[in-house]
Amino acid sequence: MAVLASEYRRELEIRRYPLAVYVLVPLLALVLQAWLPRVPVVGRFTYFDLPLLITVYFALGRRNPVHGTLLGAALGIIQDGLTQGQIGIWGIANTVCGFLAASIGIRVVVENHTIRMALNFCFTLLASSIAFFVTRGLLGLNGDWNWLGELLKAGAMR
Repeated sequence: MAVLASEYRRELEIRRYPLAVYVLVPLLALVLQAWLPRVPVVGRFTYFDLPLLITVYFALGRRNPVHGTLLGAALGIIQDGLTQGQIGIWGIANTVCGFLAASIGIRVVVENHTIRMALNFCFTLLASSIAFFVTRGLLGLNGDWNWLGELLKAGAMR
């Protein structure tokens, strides 16, 4: 009976948008993520990880782990291509966060803004941790980790 109730709630609250929204919003986020840090006046926007925010938002709204995983992978790989880093690091991080966000969205009511802010905070820390682990542990590259900076970045993402 619990499975039936879970499936009914999942189907009832799925947010669907037109295809143009699924294409233009992530594209805009990627363009802004690549362009804003280069503008001297708005350099403080380097703290925002817009593709991760878009991934988490759409994954929580659609409540489909496959959709969240594929969206996170696509946005992360394109984000890696637009930056100067290694290809695949943010792709892995966004993929994991997209899958987890959609999986949590199935079980938890995420319409509350406090819950969404807490999830964004946690997913930002998780994505940064995964990126650091892949950079340092798997690739053996030097990666800087600043706990205070990561906490401020996660706090700014809410």
